[in-house]
Amino acid sequence: MAKSKIIAGIELGSSKIATLVSQVTVDPTTYETSISVVGVSAVPSKGIRKGQIVDIDETVEATIASVEAAERMAGYNLDKAFVAIGGAHLHSQNSHGVVAVSDPDGEISTDDVTRVIEAASAVSLPASRQVIHVIPREFVVDGEAGVKDPIGMSGVRLEVETHIITAAAAAIKNLSKALNEVGVSVEDLVFSGLASANAVLSSTEKELGCAVVDIGGGTTSIAVFIEGGLVYSGVIPIGARNVTNDLAIGLRVSLESAEEIKIALSSEAFKKKEGEVSDTLDIIDTGASESKKVSKKTLSEGIIRPRLNEIFTMVRIELEKAGIVNRIPSGVIITGGGAETVGAGDAAKRMLSLPVRIGKPRGISGLIDDIVNPAFATPVGLLFYGATLGMPEGEGTFSRNIKAASAGIAGKLIEIIKNLLP
Repeated sequence: MAKSKIIAGIELGSSKIATLVSQVTVDPTTYETSISVVGVSAVPSKGIRKGQIVDIDETVEATIASVEAAERMAGYNLDKAFVAIGGAHLHSQNSHGVVAVSDPDGEISTDDVTRVIEAASAVSLPASRQVIHVIPREFVVDGEAGVKDPIGMSGVRLEVETHIITAAAAAIKNLSKALNEVGVSVEDLVFSGLASANAVLSSTEKELGCAVVDIGGGTTSIAVFIEGGLVYSGVIPIGARNVTNDLAIGLRVSLESAEEIKIALSSEAFKKKEGEVSDTLDIIDTGASESKKVSKKTLSEGIIRPRLNEIFTMVRIELEKAGIVNRIPSGVIITGGGAETVGAGDAAKRMLSLPVRIGKPRGISGLIDDIVNPAFATPVGLLFYGATLGMPEGEGTFSRNIKAASAGIAGKLIEIIKNLLP
C-alpha cells in the first residue's frame, strides 16, 4: 500500500513569501513519488531585502499571513517545513575526499560512503559561516571515476568529489528565528537555486550540462550542473526589482505603478499585434493610477533591456570565472518571477550566446493553476527536495543533499591544529 506524508515548502523572498503544502505519496515497490499540492499561498514580502531579513518583526507578520492562508486551504496545521535560503552571503566550493574501504575483501557499505563524504566536508571555515549542503557529484572507486552509487561495489580505495554550499551563520539564525516565531520549525534549509533546479530541470539537461538562472525580486541565483552533478552555485545581488526601479525613475511614476506596467508589458494583451500601427501605450490602461502616454519600444528597449543585459552579463562573468561557460551545451534555463519580464529570453541569448528556455515547474498535481509559472519554481522545488529525503536506496540517493554534521567540528579542529603548527 502506498505511503503518504505531508510536506511543506516556504520561500521567504524579496518580493513574495510563498507557502506550499503538499501530500506526497510513495509507491513501496517502485519508489515512484507523486506530489499533490493541497495548499497554496503567496503574500507580498515585508522586512526582506536582497534575500536577507532586515526587519524580523515585519517578516514574521508577512510569514504568518502566508502560512495561515495555506493552512486554511489545506486543512492542516504546519509544524515544520523545508525553507529556501538565498542572498549574496551564500558561497560555494568543490572539495575532494578519500578513505580506505573498511572491508577491502568485501563490498563498499553505506558507512564507507558516509566516511568519505565527511572527509570531503572537513574544510576550514570561519566561525561566522555554516555548511548548508554537502552534495556528492561523483565517486571514484580504485581510480575508476564517474561512479554515481558505489554501495555494493568492490574496492579498497573510495574517493568522492563534492560541492559544498555555505551561508552566513547570522542569516541562518535570523531565518530560523522568524519561522520559530511563526510556530514552524525548519526541517531543512535549501539553497534557492538548487530548489528551483529540482522543479524545472530534466535529468537529461543535468547530464548534458546546463545552468539555471533564477531571477528573483532582489537577487539572481545561479546553479550549474555538469554530468548530473552540481558544480557551481552563486548569487548575484540584483534582480527584477531593479527593473521596476528603472521604470519608476524613467517614467517618474510610483513603484506600484511601475510594477503594474512591467507586468502588463510582459502579458499577451500588450504585446504588439500583427498589423498594429500605434506603438503608444497609455500607462493608465495597465492599472497604473497616473495617465501618461509612452512608447512600448522605449519601455522595453530603452529602459528594461539595458538592465536585463546587465544581469546576464554578470551571470556570464560568474560562469567564466568558474571556467564552465563552455561546458553547458544544454544552455540556460531562466526561471523565477523575473523570467517573465519582457525580453528576458532574448537578453539571455544575446549576452550568454547559449540556448535559452523559460523554466516552469513540472511533475506536480493538485491545486496547480496558480503555481505552474516561473515565479513558483523555488517553493515547488522545495517539495521535490523534501519528497526525496528519506527515500530508500535507489533514485535520488546521492542526487540530494547529504548533511555532514561533523563538518563544522572537523573544520574547527583543523584550524586549531594549523594554529599550533610553527
